[in-house]
Amino acid sequence: MNRVGLRGVRLASPRRSPRVNVPLSLTVNGRAVEASIDARTLLVQFIRDHLRLTGTHVGCDTAQCGACTVHLDGRAIKSCSILAVQASGGAVTTIEGLAPAGSLHPMQEAFRECHGLQCGFCTPGMVMSAVQLLADHPDADEHAIREGLDGNICRCTGYQNIVKSIRFCQARQPAAAAESHA
Repeated sequence: MNRVGLRGVRLASPRRSPRVNVPLSLTVNGRAVEASIDARTLLVQFIRDHLRLTGTHVGCDTAQCGACTVHLDGRAIKSCSILAVQASGGAVTTIEGLAPAGSLHPMQEAFRECHGLQCGFCTPGMVMSAVQLLADHPDADEHAIREGLDGNICRCTGYQNIVKSIRFCQARQPAAAAESHA
């Protein structure tokens, strides 16, 4: 079927790439997952659409906002920026898998305690990034925390309480408490 463009010029129909299914095997939140997926499926699409883990949000589709942040093999990544097949063989942790058995992770507790969320859209990505930030830099000061969250956007501009939440969690971590008494 041809389309007609400006000035009556016939345009060719766009060619669609053929769908190519590939096998995928990975661990998500400690559970082995196997699937056959379209090779073009982004990790965030696989997490949300195939696994129905909707805590990982899609905000921009361009790796700018950080709402889709998950941990892949222990590192925070933006899941909209990689194909699901690139995670094959890896271990993915989403916000749903951050804390076992319905309890809250200390960072989630800190966000709740310090009102580190407003609309909540950015919160899962912020929490996942903050966990990685403190794992890499347990003694980060406020400036380092703000720099470390540079790839995450809060559209409500709730950064003050987000930073407060991270500092609160940091102060309650056993390693930080032990170092402060030394």
